[in-house]
Formats: sequence, C-alpha cells, structure tokens
Amino acid sequence: MSKPNILVVEDDNDIQQLVTYNLIKAGMHVSCAENGEEALAILRIEPVDGIILDLMLPGKNGLEICGIIRGQEETQSIPIIMLTAKGEENDIVSGLETGADDYITKPFSPKVLVARLQAVLRRKKEPARAEPGDGGEITLHGLSIHPGRHEVHFHGQAVHLTGTEFAILHLLADKAGWVFTRQQIIDRVRGYDFLITPRAVDVQIFGLRRKLGEAGHLIETVRGIGYRMKEER
Repeated sequence: MSKPNILVVEDDNDIQQLVTYNLIKAGMHVSCAENGEEALAILRIEPVDGIILDLMLPGKNGLEICGIIRGQEETQSIPIIMLTAKGEENDIVSGLETGADDYITKPFSPKVLVARLQAVLRRKKEPARAEPGDGGEITLHGLSIHPGRHEVHFHGQAVHLTGTEFAILHLLADKAGWVFTRQQIIDRVRGYDFLITPRAVDVQIFGLRRKLGEAGHLIETVRGIGYRMKEER
C-alpha cells in the first residue's frame, strides 16, 4: 500500500517541524507550505491525500483557503484537519461550516493529531464504517449512496460532500426513519473521543441539506431529539 501524502500548511516553523516529524514517523509522506497561496500551488501539481491547515496564516487565512479547496472539483473531497490556537465554540463551528473534517486546538498532542488524521483518511476510504449496514448501495427518494465509491447522486446528478457530510448522510439513510440524537451522530461518525459541540452537528446538517438541494428536506428535524432520514412509503 502506498504511503498517504499529507500537506501541512503552517507558518510556525517549530510546529511545522513537529507535525512533519510525527507524520513521517507514522509512515506518511509530507509536503509543507508556509501560507495558503503556496499550499494551493502544491495542490495543483501534487496528489494530496490529506491536509493539516492552520487558520492564522499570512495572506489568505485558513478559512479562506479551506473554502477555495472545497470549491474546486479536483480538491473538494480531500480531508482537512484544522490545527489552530483559535478554540472558541464559534471558531470551531466556523471551521466545520467552511468544510473542515476535524478541528484540533493548540497546544495539541502529536499522537492525537496523527490518530485523528488516520481516522479521517479511513473514513474517506471506508465511509460505511460510520454505521455498518450491508455495505451495498443505498437508494431512496431518488438518492443513490454508494459507500465503497464514496459517491452520492440525486436523480443522476452527482452531489459532492465532505467526508463528514457523507458519513452523516450514510448513517441516516442506512436507517431511514430512525431518529439519531446529536450525540449519537457524533459518536457513530466521529468516534467516542471526538470533542465537539452538538451545535457543530447542526452546522453539518445545514451544509448537507444545502448541498442536497431539492432532497435536503428528506433530512427531518425531530424537535428536542435529533435528526432522521424520511422513510419511503
């Protein structure tokens, strides 16, 4: 199996070296960029499997860079972990709403960072792990969800989702009609050690509905409890 290539976007040299050392130690290839423009240039010429992105960068900040990456078809599915000193709830929500798959605050544990990165890489390859079903394609309400290919189509049109959005959609669609609390969604999609607020789940659902367009209403809010996928009659 080839080693994953990770792009580290960090302007602090000490942190860049610390992250790079631990990723290489974990068996990964690493490319580094000190600002967003350099990162975008690397993405145009190198295959990248995952990105660790600082928020406070010279020039365009991390949120702007994340938005650009998510807006380009060739890069929009690359897992992104934001690594930043900005740890307020609003900062975390903004990062996830922009399209980050995970959010880690500084100071951080290198071991936890590596584990989180490995987790988002696994989710990209095996999205069905969030809520095991029969592993096959799910079709309902004109939606076609293929876990193995990490593809979603609505009436034949491709819907491009982040790894987290895909995992949530697969979880809800695989058990259509079942109600999942916000905490259950966090536990099953992210893992039991993922520290995130229920508000961030609402942000992910909002983004998912928006990307699904006419199919967005199929994800129903169950007031006071959580969310479910509408059953087919």
